[in-house]
Amino acid sequence: MLQIQQLKHQYADHGAAPRLVVDIDQMQIEQGEHILLKGASGSGKTTLMHIIAGLLKPTSGTINIDGTEITKLDGAALDKFRGQRIGMIFQQTHLIKTLNVLENLLLAQYMAGKPQDKAQCINNLETLNIAHIAKQLPEQLSRGEAQRVVIARALVNHPSIILADEPTASLDNRNTEIVIDLLTSQAKKHNATLFVSTHDSRIAGHFSRIINFNT
Repeated sequence: MLQIQQLKHQYADHGAAPRLVVDIDQMQIEQGEHILLKGASGSGKTTLMHIIAGLLKPTSGTINIDGTEITKLDGAALDKFRGQRIGMIFQQTHLIKTLNVLENLLLAQYMAGKPQDKAQCINNLETLNIAHIAKQLPEQLSRGEAQRVVIARALVNHPSIILADEPTASLDNRNTEIVIDLLTSQAKKHNATLFVSTHDSRIAGHFSRIINFNT
C-alpha cells in the first residue's frame, strides 16, 4: 500500500514567486492497482513520480510505502529501498552503454543488494521476447528493443511499484498498444502497483483509475 499525506512541491523560477506543481492532501493506492496520471506537460506528473521514487525530496508532506516513510530515507538506505521496491521506466533509457543487455540487468540486481541471478535475468528477457539480444550493447538495439530492455530491468527485482513516465511518447498506435499491454500484463503478473504518466489520450481505456493533473 502507498499512502500520500499533505504532499506539496514547489519550484522557484529565476527569482519569481514559487510555483506549486504538486499539491495532494491525501491519497491511498492499494497494492496491485494500475494508476494513470494524466495531464499536460509541466502539470506535475513527472515531479510526483520522482518523489515516489525517492529521486526528489518534496517541499513538505510524506509518502509511506508498505510501512516505510520513503521521504525520510537518505543515502544508501534510500538507494537500497529504491532498488528493491521500485522499478523505474523513464523516457531516457539510462542503460549503461559499455554493458550488454544481460549485464545491465545483473547490475540492477547488484545495486539493489541482491544476488546476481543470470537465470532470472534471462527469464525476464524471455518473457519480453528479447532473450536473443542478451549479449548486445545498447547502441545495437532498436528503439522497441531498448524499451523492452528497460521494462525487463525495471522488473528484475520484482518491485512492488512500477513507475513509467510517458512510455508512449512519440510512438505510433501499434507500438503504443504493445508497450501498454507489456506494462499492464507484467505488473499484473508480479502484483505490482503501476503508475503511468501521460498526456496521451489513447491509453486511458487501459486504466480503471485516472488522476488528472491540471497546469
